[in-house]
Amino acid sequence: MNQAQPIDPVLFELGPLSVHWYGVIIMLGAFLGYLLATREAKKRGLPEDVFADLLLFAVPISIVSARLYYVIFQWEHFANDPGRIIAVWEGGLAIHGALIGAVLTAVVYARVKGLSFWKIADVAAPSILLGQAIGRWGNFMNQEAHGGPVSREFLEGLMLPEFIIQQMYIDGTYYHPTFLYESLWSLLGVAVLLYLRRVNLHRGEMFLTYVIWYSFGRFFIEGLRTDSLMIGDTVRVAQLISILLIAGAVALIIYRRKTGLASARYLDEEPKSRGKQQNKKKK
Repeated sequence: MNQAQPIDPVLFELGPLSVHWYGVIIMLGAFLGYLLATREAKKRGLPEDVFADLLLFAVPISIVSARLYYVIFQWEHFANDPGRIIAVWEGGLAIHGALIGAVLTAVVYARVKGLSFWKIADVAAPSILLGQAIGRWGNFMNQEAHGGPVSREFLEGLMLPEFIIQQMYIDGTYYHPTFLYESLWSLLGVAVLLYLRRVNLHRGEMFLTYVIWYSFGRFFIEGLRTDSLMIGDTVRVAQLISILLIAGAVALIIYRRKTGLASARYLDEEPKSRGKQQNKKKK
């Protein structure tokens, strides 16, 4: 069977400017996540423009922190050519680095605006996971974030469409489409989190459930990848971070419940909103 050429990572060019699929897909994920979060924010009594304002800061900061995280653990690839550090269109954005930047930005933003960080994080949790699910297709376009070698028969056995099988054929070898595994795991997580909105978890637990869900799947998927960031020759950074995040999230859930910090519930509205509803009933 003749092998098709891999998908061109450049979507189009405008003179000297090249627009890459990777960047477009990342921004698409952020935009769809924004729409989902904004719709829910209105229901939960948050300001309508909270996520528009937050994204103005969080997106660029997250991209920078995601790149710095990647560069730190891959410094040997950039030491002799520091100019490549800014070439994010070539790939090399670490999700854990992006999350660190986004969370820190949200903490500062919430404090400045006098809002609950945990409430913002809970509303945003499904949107973050949706953005990650979509963003992984940027890795697909770049033929990166894949797993080890497999046979074509293995990929066909997964009932994958031909365009994915062809894109997983790299330099004469087929590879595990780990980008797809993580994308599907994340999409399933979005459905789980949307369902949990009805359960009315304690405040903060929607976001912490997201952390646990994503970290659990990432731990196992990371074990299949060939491009893992490493500490030494044996420890995969993403697996170590996943274990720490799961342990930390579980500990926070227990601590916040025991200390009463999570007394509010996800479906609780802001006091101002509840007051308006009570006044309407009196009238």
